[in-house]
Amino acid sequence: MEGHSLKKIIQQKAEELGFLAIGFAKAEKLNEEEFRLKDWLSKGYHAEMQYMENHFEKRLDPTLLVDGSKTVISLAYNYFPQKIQNTNAPQVAKYAYGEDYHKVVKDQAFVLFEFIKSHIPNLEGRVFVDSAPVMERQWAEKSGLGWIGKHSLLIRKGIGSFFFLAEIICSLEVEPDAPTTDHCGSCTACIDACPTNAIIDNKIIDSNACISYLTIEKRTELSVDEKANLNNWAFGCDICQDVCPWNRFASPTTEPRFNSSEWTSWNHEEWKQITPDNFKETFGKSPLTRAGFEKIKDQL
Repeated sequence: MEGHSLKKIIQQKAEELGFLAIGFAKAEKLNEEEFRLKDWLSKGYHAEMQYMENHFEKRLDPTLLVDGSKTVISLAYNYFPQKIQNTNAPQVAKYAYGEDYHKVVKDQAFVLFEFIKSHIPNLEGRVFVDSAPVMERQWAEKSGLGWIGKHSLLIRKGIGSFFFLAEIICSLEVEPDAPTTDHCGSCTACIDACPTNAIIDNKIIDSNACISYLTIEKRTELSVDEKANLNNWAFGCDICQDVCPWNRFASPTTEPRFNSSEWTSWNHEEWKQITPDNFKETFGKSPLTRAGFEKIKDQL
């Protein structure tokens, strides 16, 4: 089968599986990212996330992750919820409303990978969903899925940024897609809205000040000042996305596993009364387990 025909079939299958976009890029070292990553790490902007220092070369070069890889297939999967949480309550980032995206998106990506293998039996490859040293936003940008906004998240024209990314790094050889152009222009809405000034420059985030980092990744106890800066967020933060003009185009996901249950209507008092048992019952399959009951309870 010719590369062009196979690419079209793969695109159609991805759409059938619920992905809102798919793009293809040549698997090669991201030379232009090397200095930026080194500089970001050297300034300590990764805070306590020491794992960001690991596998530096693999992070830049997908051919070191998958032998014989020729293509990075980038995929986008909508997670914008149908029902928005009660604002009179500790807030949870929209990506965590439903089941853990690592499993949900990876399930669909594996189906697509097996589909490609059915056309290319000797295909070598791996599926990634935020689970290995892959610079997913850079690959998504390179494959034309969108552009990286000033808040460092990928934005897609006419869609916004409320979507997950996944990658299939494989030995498939197809014509790569062209990157799109940046459509942020002179807008600084995300930078201006960040209450902790974590977006210190265009596409540069200081994790030490980022509410999302503080409420999820930081393992040492939050200081009094850090707690005061959480701005009513219990897990993650959507402020920079909520103010982005492109997100006026966001439409609810059709994925039932990303649509939450009754907890979205909880008020402050109901959150305060949460116990380990009902935390497990309510959020046992959600990303909130990454922070855990004790940390979230302490941040309410």
